[in-house]
This record gives sequence, structure tokens and C-alpha cells, in this order.
Amino acid sequence: MATSVDSRTLAPPTSPESSADGTDLARFGYEPVLHRKLGRYASFAAGFSFVSILTTIFQFFGLGYSFGGAAFFWTWPLVFAGQFLVALNFAELAARYPISGCIYQWSRRLGGELVGWFAGWMMIIAQIVTAAAAAIALQVVLPTIWGGFQIIGTDTELTSRDGAMNAVLLGSVLLTVTTLINVIGIELMARINSIGVTVEIVGVLAVIALFFTHAERGPGVVTQTDQAAPGPYWAAFLVSGLMAAYVMVGFDSAGELSEETKNPRRVAPRTILTALSVSALGGGLILLGALMAAPSLSDGELAAGGLAYVIEAKLNSPAGTVLLSCVAVAITVCTLAIQTAGSRLMFSMARDGRLPFARRLAAVHPKYGTPMLPAVVIGVLCIALLVLNLGNAAIFATLASVCVVTLYLAYLLVTVPLLVRRWRGWPGPDTDADQPLFGLGRYGIAINAVAVVWGIAMAVNLAWPRAEVYTPEGGGWWMRWAAPLFVLATVAVGALVYRAVTPKATAPVPVPATQPA
Repeated sequence: MATSVDSRTLAPPTSPESSADGTDLARFGYEPVLHRKLGRYASFAAGFSFVSILTTIFQFFGLGYSFGGAAFFWTWPLVFAGQFLVALNFAELAARYPISGCIYQWSRRLGGELVGWFAGWMMIIAQIVTAAAAAIALQVVLPTIWGGFQIIGTDTELTSRDGAMNAVLLGSVLLTVTTLINVIGIELMARINSIGVTVEIVGVLAVIALFFTHAERGPGVVTQTDQAAPGPYWAAFLVSGLMAAYVMVGFDSAGELSEETKNPRRVAPRTILTALSVSALGGGLILLGALMAAPSLSDGELAAGGLAYVIEAKLNSPAGTVLLSCVAVAITVCTLAIQTAGSRLMFSMARDGRLPFARRLAAVHPKYGTPMLPAVVIGVLCIALLVLNLGNAAIFATLASVCVVTLYLAYLLVTVPLLVRRWRGWPGPDTDADQPLFGLGRYGIAINAVAVVWGIAMAVNLAWPRAEVYTPEGGGWWMRWAAPLFVLATVAVGALVYRAVTPKATAPVPVPATQPA
């Protein structure tokens, strides 16, 4: 029978480097109970796989092109510029607060317990929905690779009833596998994730090479707007920008895994910025290459089929199947990375007594060094979310939109308090480190202020109740207003949970470790 003991008696053997990192963590009042196994590449892989340009561009290329035409390409560098400003602020915070559950931890230290709690709560909800939305992307790829993956019905389109039901089945299987990996330990997760990211990078390079060597037109295609949706182009451009907004999130994952990263004060800031920058470069080249290589810009196939259509048209051979297999690998590690980040955030909040059943959620297995229950809870909730929408194809686009809106709001609950603190003199001298840490210096206030304005503008753009985004095939009014309603519901439920746990959260909860049976 499993028993609970003091985690300090079961701490794993540590190297001098991890011991120093553990001493650093103790300055924040926490025992080092997670296993430090992540090096620089594994930390980078966590952020890169969360962004996962192969997964998300395959899912949403058609959305961007159908509204903005070929010129929607310019939303990509625009969104990258805005998100890079956010990432610069996050990198500075990662250097000073190397703690798991970074969005929650950063926000509470900058804005207080209430602000921090809601930042963590909204981030957990966003990660659960994001993991579910990523898992269903397997439906876009696997049946194309082999017809046997279409287990339910015959129509593979995600917008059909058969496709939607099959997507739920494939997504549930994937989430079961990623939950098992997260339970076994960070070392296995990191190894699988690093291999998967390497495969994804090779796939990205191969897709770019395929597109550029089979181009039908020159790079001037990115100035064409003739295939845009009717109406003023600025309106179509704003909607098409949602594709890039959906993709370039999750680069903070390196911060979420700080307590499992070696020398996180140095590594996490660099990998946050590198993961976003590499993703932006690779994704931009994929977008440009697809627009240059598409057989036609006007037959409707590019908007309907996206990148898969271009690959199949240019490489209808075993090599094309290999490229699509790389996409399937990318989807797998993307789902894995999101679930891992979410479980560490849940663990971090539970350790402070900020969630129901906090003591159990904060338990760390002494052998595997993982918060097992948070991984299981997130996996179960993701599957439940998919099953709840079984057979409802229209809900998948809504899922993608509402989770990203919530995620952007969680980011704002970090950048807004940070801006306030900067006016009061933050960060001050680097008293917690032997060497100077990453910082924005005198440009900090300006960068932070623009990042806040950017975040507000994008949250409004994402949540705007456009019928063409939320109810393209028709639907109830509640679907059109899904994003604002979802945010309100998240805040309302969060307020009830916060009220329930606050009296018990006067001090951090001791972190128990569960002995193997």
C-alpha cells in the first residue's frame, strides 16, 4: 500500500550542479523534489514542441489563406514581433524566478496572490483545452498516411461527423500514451520529446526544401490579395492573423520546467527566446514555400487542404508519406509537451495549497520524480473534453479559439503587473545570482509597455465574435460568443475555487512523495 513520507528523506542523488540549483530553489522556500534531467537542448525542445509549427500550421494554414489570401503571410512576422516582446519579458523573469509553474509563480510575485492565482488558473484551463485541440490534429494526418487509421466511418474530413468522431478516438489514444509517458518520468519524456523535436526539425527542413524546389511562382506571391474574403482587406487581414496567433504560443514551457532543468537561470531565458525565434523562421519559410509551390491559388483547394494538399500534389510518393509521418510525430510531441507543462503548473499551485486536493496533487513519486496525479488529471480532463464534443465537428474550431484567448489573458496577467513593478524599480540588482542575469536594462519599460498593448489587442482580436470564425457552418449564438462566454465562465468558476482554497493557503503545503507500492 502506498504511504506518504517527507520528500526530503527520499531526495534522489544529485550532482554538484543540481545540488547548487536545489540550493537556489530553496531560497524561494521550496524543497528540490523534482529530478533535474533537462539540458539545454531538452529545454529548447520543450518550448519548440509546444509551439510545434508543423502541427499548428497544418491545422490552421487554410484558415489564414481563406481570409487573407496569399498576403496573409505578413501576419506571420507581425505576430512574431509582438510575441517576441512578450518572450523578452518572460526571459527576464525566467532568469530571476526559476520555479515550476512559471506563469503562476511570476504573476503572484509581481501582482500578488489573487492575480497570480487567476493567472495560474487560466493557464491550466488553456493548457487542458490546447492539449485536447492538439491531439485531434492527428485526424488531419494519420488517415492520409494509411486508410486503416480511419476507424470510424469513411469521411476523413475533420469537419464531417465521421472525421470528428474518429478525431476524438485518435486524440484519446494519444492522450492516454502521453499521460503514461508523463507518469513514468521527466527523463523518458525529455528523451522522447528531444527525438520528436529532432524529427520535426528534419521534417520542417524537408518540407521547406520540397516547396522551394517545386515552386510554381516567385516570392512576389505574398503581395496578392485577390483570393481574400470579400470586404475591406484590413478586416480580412485581422482575421487571417488568427492563424499566426494560434501558433506562436507556449514558448514559456522552458520556464514551466525550470525545477527539472540544469542551471535554469542561464538556460531557460535562452531557450524561451530560441524556441520562439526558430519556430518563427521555420514557419515563415514553410508559409512562403507553400504559397510559391501550390498548384493553384484560386481553385479552393489551398484553403480547404492547406499544407497537406501542397505536399500530396508535389510528392505523391513514399517520400510524401514520410513527411506526413514527421507531422504525426510533431503532433505527438506537441501534445506531450503541453500536458507536461500543464502538470507542472498544477503541481506548483498545489504545492502552495492553491488547488483542491492540494496535498495529493503536490505528491511527487520518489523513483520517477514526477507529480503523477496532475499528469493523470490533465489527461483525463482532456479526453473528457473530447468526448463531450463527440461528433460535433464545428466545436473544434471553437476549441482552438477559446483556449488561445485564455492563454493570451494569462500572459497579460504577467506582463501587466510586471509593467507596474518596473515603474517602481524592478528588477533591481541581481542579488540571487553570482553572475549578471539576462535583463532588458533601460529598454525594459518600453518593451514591456508595447508587449502589454500587443497582448490586449490580440486578445480582443481573438475573442471578437465573428460569425465567419466561430460559426462558419452555422450554429447557435453561444458558439459565436464562445470566447467571451468561456472567459467569463472560467473566471466565475475560478472565483469559487479560489474562495474555497484561500483559507487553507496561508503557507506552502509540504510536498509529500508517494512510495511505490
